[in-house]
Parts: sequence; structure tokens; C-alpha cells
Amino acid sequence: MRFLPTRVHGIIDYLWGAALLASPWILGFAGITAARWIAVAFGLGAILYSLVTAYELGLLPVLPMPLHLVLDGVAGFILAITPWGFGFAGQVVWPFVLFGLFSVAASLVTRLQPARSPGRRSIHAAR
Repeated sequence: MRFLPTRVHGIIDYLWGAALLASPWILGFAGITAARWIAVAFGLGAILYSLVTAYELGLLPVLPMPLHLVLDGVAGFILAITPWGFGFAGQVVWPFVLFGLFSVAASLVTRLQPARSPGRRSIHAAR
């Protein structure tokens, strides 16, 4: 069931991306090179494709919301398995699993279409 509005998803996107980007330093695994760069790359990637998503918080609305959600789901799955794929599972696992599974879950519960067209102001906003 898709109950999460795209506007709320957008807020979560930017917060999730920033939190993942900062996680190596906040959670103390910045010294693990692969883990640090994966967190930075996925965090920046999420922020960048959120900026070009056709939803309420996209700045350049070119990426359709359904494709954004596919990216969230695929990226979340990949992020969740990176500790084993890149060989740092003995040092840090849970941040990647939790960030990844959260992204997968968000991709499954978010509505496919924004409540209103991106870039268009509502009648009430013009007053």
C-alpha cells in the first residue's frame, strides 16, 4: 500500500542523503576507506537524483517519480549488501543494512505521483 506522500518522501530523501553522507564521521567508521566512500557516494547520489526528480522538492523536475522509487529500491538493496561485497563486514555492517532497508521500504510505500505538478503553484499559494 502506497501511503507516503511524495512531498514527505522528498524531505526524507534530503535528510537520508545528508545523514548517510555524514555517517562515517558521526558513527566512527571514516577510517574504513571503502565504507567511507560508499556512504559518501550513495549519500551524494541520493541528493543529486532527488534534485532532478519530478516531485515537490525537485529543482529540475526531469526524473519521473516511479523511476526515482526504482532507484531508491535498487540503491537501498545494493547499499545493504555492500559490507559483504566490499569486505568490511567484520568492521561495520548495521549502518549500511539499516540505511539500505529504509530506502527499500520507502520505495515501496511512497505514492507514485506528486499531489500536484512540480513547478506549478497552487491557486491558494498565489493569494
